[in-house]
Amino acid sequence: MAVYLDYNASTPLDERVLDRMVEVYRSHYGNADSRTHVFGTEAKEIVGASRKTIAGILGVDGTDVIFTSGSTESNNMAALGLLEYAQKTGRDHFITTAIEHKSVIEAMHCLQRHGCRVDFVAPDRSGRIRAEQVLELVTDRTLLVSVMHVNSETGVIQPVEEIGRALEDTPTYFHVDATQSFGKLNDVLRAMRYDMLSITAHKLGGPQGVGALILRRDKTYRRPPVVPLMYGGPQERGFRPGTTPVALVAGFARAAELCDKECGQYWKACAKTKEQFLRTIEGLDYALNGDQEHCLPSTVNVSFRGVDAEGIFLAMKDDYAFSNGSACNSGSHAPSYVLTAMGLEEERVNEAIRISWGKDTKADFGKLVGYVKSLLT
Repeated sequence: MAVYLDYNASTPLDERVLDRMVEVYRSHYGNADSRTHVFGTEAKEIVGASRKTIAGILGVDGTDVIFTSGSTESNNMAALGLLEYAQKTGRDHFITTAIEHKSVIEAMHCLQRHGCRVDFVAPDRSGRIRAEQVLELVTDRTLLVSVMHVNSETGVIQPVEEIGRALEDTPTYFHVDATQSFGKLNDVLRAMRYDMLSITAHKLGGPQGVGALILRRDKTYRRPPVVPLMYGGPQERGFRPGTTPVALVAGFARAAELCDKECGQYWKACAKTKEQFLRTIEGLDYALNGDQEHCLPSTVNVSFRGVDAEGIFLAMKDDYAFSNGSACNSGSHAPSYVLTAMGLEEERVNEAIRISWGKDTKADFGKLVGYVKSLLT
């Protein structure tokens, strides 16, 4: 069986998380909004405890945690949920980056179609934007700044802390897509200033299909003026209707709790795997894409010069499972928009592969190196 090296797309489900979910599916199958019997009460208590767990990890109030189907929905809520307010007030300027997840970029394009103005800030060749690039664009009409914490293709950590500090005590709302950082950079998230935060379960050993949008109150106890994108029920404080998936929520909380406790193990083990990979490819002609001084230890984006990435995927599919970028773009054979936005040459972009792993990954990269060498001889 191939070694799984696509953790940035989705992680394997932690067995301890699965155990918790199976327990809920078997014994607590009530609807959390059924208030006339004990099954509903038990389900509601599980959802409440899970919400409290995630809120505690992030250092926010439990009422700030709005469960969603994942970060894609959370990102759409954060951006499109402000459209009505933007049109009403005339504060219709949005700022984001050219390397965001498609769920942010396409939501911003939708805002443009509705008459809003959007600035897309591009990084330099390091894959990192500068906070000043963002902040110098802010005007009195800027309603939202949205910047991802960690890029899913390169693993590069963006300067969200600096941006958050600068926007504090201003009328501009700040949204952070923390899809790749929640569970890994929790200390930073707890201390960071933001108004909205997107997180998901399946990037940290949890189930697919559940995430959350954190909607924090300001000093006057007001939330960002987000309106729901769907209607049909009062669940999630009216922001997100529909039956709460109790087992998924419980699994999300369990995964978040485990990652928070085992973060030190994650950094140590993942850094060791990265060192192993870099030692293995010594002597090959390659380029690392993204600033390694500001990068997660669990991600490498590398271009082997003279070797097309598609050829590697086809030749190594029985040995390794990795990708050339974000799963949101997997249906397209177009070059990576992230690496292109960084200003990398088309040939280097076409040669790029992304490898990502977890703390329990055991990988021998010898076959990959052997294949690359065979193409270069």
